[in-house]
Amino acid sequence: MLIVADENIPLVDSFFGDFGEIRRVSGRGLSAAEVRDADVLLVRSVTRVGRELLEGSRVRFVGTATIGTDHIDVDWLEQAGIRFASAPGCNANSVAEYVLSVLSAYAEKRGLEDWTELTVGIVGVGNVGGELAHKLERLGFEVRLCDPPRADLEGEDGPEFVSLEQALACDVVTLHTPLTRDQQHATYHMVGAEQLAGLTSDQLLVNAGRGEVIDTEALRARLDEPNPPLVALDVWEREPRIDPSLVDRIWIATPHIAGYSLEGKVQGTEMIYQALSKYLGLPVRKKSGQFLPEPALSKVAFTSAAEEADAIRVALRLCYDPRPDDGRLRTIMTGSAEERAAGFDRLRRNYPVRRECSSVTVQLKGSSKSLQDSFRAVGFKLKI
Repeated sequence: MLIVADENIPLVDSFFGDFGEIRRVSGRGLSAAEVRDADVLLVRSVTRVGRELLEGSRVRFVGTATIGTDHIDVDWLEQAGIRFASAPGCNANSVAEYVLSVLSAYAEKRGLEDWTELTVGIVGVGNVGGELAHKLERLGFEVRLCDPPRADLEGEDGPEFVSLEQALACDVVTLHTPLTRDQQHATYHMVGAEQLAGLTSDQLLVNAGRGEVIDTEALRARLDEPNPPLVALDVWEREPRIDPSLVDRIWIATPHIAGYSLEGKVQGTEMIYQALSKYLGLPVRKKSGQFLPEPALSKVAFTSAAEEADAIRVALRLCYDPRPDDGRLRTIMTGSAEERAAGFDRLRRNYPVRRECSSVTVQLKGSSKSLQDSFRAVGFKLKI
């Protein structure tokens, strides 16, 4: 069996080595010739998979180690008799921690002693939005949930949902929708000129979902007008050829790495390994925990003198601070469009190891129950 796999999928050899030969390829420029003799194709979001890539090939199973599937022509795969699997929720916690760190930096920028004073509107309450909402609610934030498809489907049986307009009235608006077009509640350019016009400099807009959910041209125009919102973008239209003039106008700009924790990436690999094992009728013998290395930072200690807000901020930023990623992205925004695109992909391919809060034990001495609850809500292990 020949398995063709994106070179950026971690631990492919560890999980799939027993199944056959593995050929590592560049996902962004993958060609039909490179997969023609493959039996299994494993990709990430940078590879578009459909008739053009796979017609006439030997591929019978496609797995994407991502939560999104808008890069996959699922209908064509089904018609061609090719089994498909994705990894829904694999990096939900990673993205939630990314947003928490951005929120922490934003509260600091606003001079807030208590970051829970901020109201947060979450647009798209699937695996990622749901995980973020759970953490924020446990921390004591006022959270407004906006998810029209879920609201229609679940009605009174689901949580309380608000309109997009109501979510956009929050201090912080964070987008976690899939990218959909030509259907009810389509998300393509869901946030356009009309929506952006209502946002002010007292608000933060975060997009860690899909770049095309925001109309880039409208956003650039709004950021040149008086009283614009602060914006943090991890995803961009036309990746990897992102617009340097937009980067210049963004408060925090990162290269589509919100979900790039080691835990999130490895869970994605594990989920498609499980799906392939099931497809082949083989037992599932491997788990991601077997392969995760010891973290570089494993323990943080706070005494009774620690202020709650300061302690949470320090621990959270030790695990992940978005500002180095912001700096790295800005350094590649020179040269030609091709050079910038190559730099964007290089930042993702060579992304440094980032561990989630669950890899760190926080030791607390003489702390309040409130502080203990906050650390648990974020996801840290506790030693009291």
